[in-house]
Order: sequence, then structure tokens, then C-alpha cells
Amino acid sequence: MGKARHRILGEVGEVVFLLGNQAIARGAIEYGIGVAAAYPGTPSSEIISTLAEVAEDLGIYVEWSVNEKTAFEAAYAAAMSGVPSLTAMKHVGLNVASDPLMSSAYTGVKAGFLIVSADDPYMHSSQNEQDNRWYGLHAYIPVLEPSCVQEAKDLTYLGLEFSEKIGHPFILRSLTRVSHARGPVKLGEIKPPRTLGFFPKDPRKWAVIPVHARAMKRKLLEKWVSIEDALANLPYNKIEGEGPLLVVASGIGYAYAVDAIEMLKIKAKILKVVTPVPLPRKLVEKAVEGVEKIIVVEETDPVVELQLKSIILDLGIEVKVHGEDVVGRYGELTIDRVATAIAKVTGIDWVQPQPLNPAVEPPPRPPTLCPGCPHRATFYALKNAVKKLRIDPIYTGDIGCYSLGIEPPFLVQDTIVEMGGSIGLANGFAHTIKDKPVVAIIGDSTFFHAGIPPLINAVYNRASMVVLILDNETTSMTGFQPHPGTGVTAVGRKTKRVVIEDVVKSIGVDYIAIFDPYNVKEAVEAIEKGIKVSLEGGVAVLIARRLCSLLAVRLSLAKGSYHVNKEKCTKCLYCVKMLTCPAMVIEEGEPRIIKSLCRGCGVCAQICPSKAIEEHKVIP
Repeated sequence: MGKARHRILGEVGEVVFLLGNQAIARGAIEYGIGVAAAYPGTPSSEIISTLAEVAEDLGIYVEWSVNEKTAFEAAYAAAMSGVPSLTAMKHVGLNVASDPLMSSAYTGVKAGFLIVSADDPYMHSSQNEQDNRWYGLHAYIPVLEPSCVQEAKDLTYLGLEFSEKIGHPFILRSLTRVSHARGPVKLGEIKPPRTLGFFPKDPRKWAVIPVHARAMKRKLLEKWVSIEDALANLPYNKIEGEGPLLVVASGIGYAYAVDAIEMLKIKAKILKVVTPVPLPRKLVEKAVEGVEKIIVVEETDPVVELQLKSIILDLGIEVKVHGEDVVGRYGELTIDRVATAIAKVTGIDWVQPQPLNPAVEPPPRPPTLCPGCPHRATFYALKNAVKKLRIDPIYTGDIGCYSLGIEPPFLVQDTIVEMGGSIGLANGFAHTIKDKPVVAIIGDSTFFHAGIPPLINAVYNRASMVVLILDNETTSMTGFQPHPGTGVTAVGRKTKRVVIEDVVKSIGVDYIAIFDPYNVKEAVEAIEKGIKVSLEGGVAVLIARRLCSLLAVRLSLAKGSYHVNKEKCTKCLYCVKMLTCPAMVIEEGEPRIIKSLCRGCGVCAQICPSKAIEEHKVIP
């Protein structure tokens, strides 16, 4: 029996229920891309995951790159060679890729090149709320912004198409509520992928040295005018309705605005915008005719609002433009939030409906590490080593599951800034804080992404520190994507494994130790020795290696469960308080292990003062 056809490869005209990111992947497939590259990051990860699942069926090249800059460059080179390409990343990933991003606008491309930026308003899984439409204005790159899942597919295709016609990169700005929404998507025709490129050497076009770049900048400014003209008549930008109020709505703001206007039962003209950068000037001029008030609905920053005000100023029209003053620029939009803003502008007496209060409030549930997570064991060992040495380190944290080390009882993340920031900040603390050692905590995927340069810097500039690399052999937080240390590619092919300790040894650190965090005694001893090396002015790297417990369950590698022997238990609750493992609960003042959740790591058994936790014996 043959392999079932992936639903992302459905037939023309078929309506399929897709995740927003899957819709983006389908749009790229329909256009016939030949290359897709990314680094995983919520809420963008499913784009490349979906493409990887069908890469061999389509004959296209898909990779998880070591970081966003490398992913951008791989896709950029493909587009230089005449192969349509896509790169995808979360919003902060575009910061990492911003260097080649700026240059790509200068050189242009030979085939469609789409940069998908999945922004994260309200910071569901991110360190900031930046609005990457600013990059469009900053770099002279057009930005498309879908309002729904169907448009996510359609604008992906459109972005690649216009990119190729104009010879210029395009940005697709998605959002959490588009990327992770689900909706019906009508499928279009799939073009045969173009995978074979040709690169005619032309340094004047592709080498951005000053003498070339000056000419490129002049051409870029001329091209920007032609881009505005090319996008002016895009059918997705449109005027709907009539009324004294004009609602200018960008992206998902349009969906909320339509519902809010219906809720308020008012007449209003709507200017729907899917090209926030550049704003369609001629359509704006038409939309503002005869209106008394204007409100801009966009998520998050006033990117459209500022351009709109500039156009209105040029036109000499006296009309008040509201936007961030009533909608705000923090967090996600909602129907009620948009309705409240419109009511305020129009003077409508409208009170936001109050949500129903449940009879019983659910208890707060803070995020926690999974049952059997090796990071929990590492943090316990770290705290014990520190306690034995009677020191109070500065803990520089990083981006990953282990960011949860910031919570009690561990409290081992004093800073969390960005990918690789743990080792980078440790460099500075090492030279300025003399009474405390520095422990940088970073994951395996993050180490490959952005941890190697700052580690080299530490060795070169003699910044004493402990670098604790939590190697769970996958990129867990974003969905178990492979990385260079796993020896597997995005499409599941075996490849050469880049061994972390080999990289570290080549850098020349003073001490390296590899330990299994499930062996608490071994872990404490290794960490103690590493800290002592740093106290003597050295750079110590400790690698805590153990497969992610969730992945172990998937691969049927989890061990047998444990239970509490009530006859031995003294009810001290040390196991519960020191590990906060979800598999351990307190019932009537006694600890109990939930068998279905226990992953068999055995850490609780090792730390129990009364040796009351025992492994379930399997009777043959």
C-alpha cells in the first residue's frame, strides 16, 4: 500500500482546513519554490516543518539552518540564482538576519524571494513585541500582511510573484493569530518547482562594496517608486462601505474592524490594507474623500498611521486621524478593544460586555518543566554544587525550555535577553563583577545558533566563567526540530553530526566535562569542579547530556516509573519542593507519584533523604 498523500498537496479547488503556517507553506508550493530555509521559532516553525514533510515528494530543498542569518543567506543565494525561495523566522529572528536583509534590497533578486516574519504581539513566546513592518520602511522592502488563513496562502503566492516580476525581496508579516489560527483554505494550482539555478557572475550587481553600493542606492530609490505603482491596484487593498467614519485596517485588524462595526451597528467606510509598506497612496487619497473622522486599526505599532498622516498632510486635508491614541500599541487586538476605540472616536455610548465569571476560579498554573525533564535535574545539581561551595553566582540565562529555571525552586536565570546572550553577557560580568562567579546557561540548539562566537570571545579575552550547555539532543521548545548536533536533517536524512565537545575543545577552553544529569552525584561533582576552574580565572564548559524526556517517550525510550514507599516516607516533602515535578503531587500531606506521568528518570529517588522512593519492580 502506497504512502498517503499529504493534505497540503490537495487538488486545485479543494477546500482544506489548515493552520495559518500550513497555508503559507501551501502558497509557496503553489508558486513552485525550489528552496526553503529557516531556524525554528514560535510562531513560525510549522512553515518549514510542513515543507520538510513534502520536500521529497516535490523534489525541493528544505533545511533547518543553524540560525536565521544563515537561513536568509541560503534562500537569498537561491533567489540570486533564479530559484524561487522562502525563508521564515519569528520576529526577533529577523534581527539576526537584518544584515543580509538590508543588502538584499540593494542587489535585488532574479527569482521570487519571500521573507516570512511571524510577529508575536503580547509576547506569548517571545522576549519582545517588535513590529517588523518597520523593517520594510527601513530596508525599502515591501510588506504584505494577511488578515486570515486564506490570505496567508494567497499573499505568499502573490509576494513571490511580485518579487520575481520586480526583482526585489518581499516580506510577509504574519502574526500569532494568523500563523496559529485554523481556517478553510481553497487550494490553487501547483506549479512545477524550479530547483536548478544559474548564477551569471556580475560583481557590479552582487558585490555590495562602496563604489557599487552608491549606484545601487540610487537605483533602489527609483525602484521604490515603481514598487508603489506596481502594488497600487492590488485587489486585496480595497474600499468597502460608506459613512462619515473611515476605518483604515491593516492585516488582522481588518477582521476585528469588520466585526466591531457590525457589533456597534454603525455605518463606516473601511479601507482594507494588505500592503502596509508601502501604503497604497492613490487608494488612500480616494478613501479619505468626504470623511469626517479616521481611525487606524493595526497591530502593534503605528506603521500605517504615520504613513497615512503624511499622505493627508501632503493632500492638505483637515481631518483628525486616530490610531494608537485610542487603539493602543501594546498586546493583541480583540473585537471588544477595537469596538471600544471606534465608539470613543464616534461618541457612541457603548459599554464593553463583561465576561461571565466562573463560580469557581481555576487555580493558577505557572509554566513548568515536563516530567522527567533533564534540565530539572541539572538545575537541582547546580543549586547543590553552589550550596556546597558557599557562593552566590550570577546566572545568565538564554532562550529555551530552560528559561523556566527562572522560577522557584531553582532561581538560576538572573538575565534572559536573546539567543546566545547567556555567554555574551557573561563576558561583560566576568570583567566587572569581581565578587561573584558567572554561570552561563544555554541549550544545545542555542549554542550552535549564537553561542560559539561569545565563547571564543571569552577564551580570547580571558573572561572567567562556567558555560553550562544543556544538551537534550533536539530543539524541544519549538517542536523537536533537528539541529547540527543531532546528525539528522530537516527531511529526516542522516548527516554528519557536529559534536559540541569537539567544537568546544577546538576553541581552547580550560576545562570540559560531560555528565548525565540523571546521575545527581556525578552532576554535582562536575559542576563543582567547573566552578572552581572559573574561580581560578579559567573558562569551564559543562555539557549536561540527556535526551529530552518528551522525545524519549515518543521514541519509546522512557524508563519504568517510581513510587513512594509509605512505610519509609517521613512526609518531609523534600522531593516535591526541590524538584516541582508534575508527576509528583501531595495528597493528604503525603507525596505521591502519578504513574502515568512518571518518566523514570530516578532523580527523586536519588535525592530522597529517607530513600522512600523506589522503582516499580517489573514482574516477568
